[in-house]
Amino acid sequence: MSPPLSRSRAKRLRERFLAWYDEHRRDLPWRHSRDPYAIWISETMLQQTRVETVIPYYERFLTRFPDVQTLADASQDDVYAHWAGLGYYSRARNLHAAARNIVDDFDGSLPDETDALQTLPGVGRYTAGAVASIAFDRPAAIVDGNVKRVLARLLGIREDVGDKQVAARIWEEAGRLADGQRPGDLNQALMELGATVCTPRAPKCMACPFFKTCDARRAGDAEALPKKEAKTRVQAVRGVAVWLSRRGRVLAVKREAGGLLGGLWELPGGDLDPGEKPEDGAQRLLAERLSLEVSGLRRAGTVKHVFTHRELSLHVLCAEAEPGRVRRFGLAAHRWLSPAGLRALPTATVTRKALAVVPQP
Repeated sequence: MSPPLSRSRAKRLRERFLAWYDEHRRDLPWRHSRDPYAIWISETMLQQTRVETVIPYYERFLTRFPDVQTLADASQDDVYAHWAGLGYYSRARNLHAAARNIVDDFDGSLPDETDALQTLPGVGRYTAGAVASIAFDRPAAIVDGNVKRVLARLLGIREDVGDKQVAARIWEEAGRLADGQRPGDLNQALMELGATVCTPRAPKCMACPFFKTCDARRAGDAEALPKKEAKTRVQAVRGVAVWLSRRGRVLAVKREAGGLLGGLWELPGGDLDPGEKPEDGAQRLLAERLSLEVSGLRRAGTVKHVFTHRELSLHVLCAEAEPGRVRRFGLAAHRWLSPAGLRALPTATVTRKALAVVPQP
C-alpha cells in the first residue's frame, strides 16, 4: 500500500482542492444555506441518488417541512407522500424518527459533533461528517463512492476498497485533508471532483487539477480504480399485485415499518412461488394475508422494477372481493378507498407503475 499523506502534502492538496472548488462548483440549492437542518435533509436525499433527481424533492420537502419541529410533528404518511418517488424509503422513515429525537433530546437543534449526530436514526459516519463539516465547520471526514474513487486514484491505492484496512486508510486520508481550513468546502470539493471530473468511466483527466500528480493517471489505470469485489448478482423474482374492488371501493394495504418499502401503501399481493401462475398466487396471497376470497381474476399487465439486488416482474391483476371481513397477517393497516383516494396515498414507484396499467373506469 502506498505511504500515507504527509502533513505538508495534505496541505498542498487541500489548497488545490479548494481553489478548484471555488472556480468550478455547481450552483446547487443546498449550497446557499448554512442551516444544519437543510444540510441534513440534502445529505440524506443525496445518498444513492443523483443530484438532478434530488433538487425538486429537496425544494418541495423543505417547503412542506421547513424545520425540525414541523417534520417531527408530521404524520408518517405525510412524510412518505413528500418522499414518494425518491426511493430508499428507510431514509424518510429515519428522518422522521430522527426529527423527533432531535426535538426530545437536543432541544430541537441538530448537534454539532459527529458522535452525537450518529446517535440519530439513519445518521452514519458519512452523514455525520457531512453535517458537522458543512454546517458547523468541524474538521470531520466524509467518504462516499466519489471520495473513494478520487483518493484511490490520486494516491494510488490499488487494494480492494471493501477490505477493512483499506477502507480505514481512505477514511484516514480523508480526515487528513479535512483537518484544515474550510473542511465543509473541502469535503464538497472531493465529492464534486468525483461527480464531475473523476468519473467512474472516461474520467476527464485533462480537466483535473491533479493531472500532473495523480498516481493513477501517470500509471494509466484510472478506470481500473478503485478496486472492488464483483457486485452481487441481481436476483430475478416474480410477484403479483391485485386491484381488488368491492362496491366501488378498492383495497389498499400498508406494509409494516422496517424492511423494503416499510410503511408505504400498495396493492395487496406479494411474491409468487417458483412456477406459480399469477392467478393462483393472487388467490393464495389474498387468502393468507387478508383472509379474502376473490372472483373474476383477470390480468391488467406486467411491470418491471429493479431494486438493489432484485429485478421484479410484477403481474397486475384485477378482481372482485367476495363478502367477508379482512383479517390482516403481516400488514400494518388496510383501507377500502375510492380509486382516486387510493392513488393519492404515499406509494413506492413500483406501486405507481402497477396502478398505471390498471384500466381506468
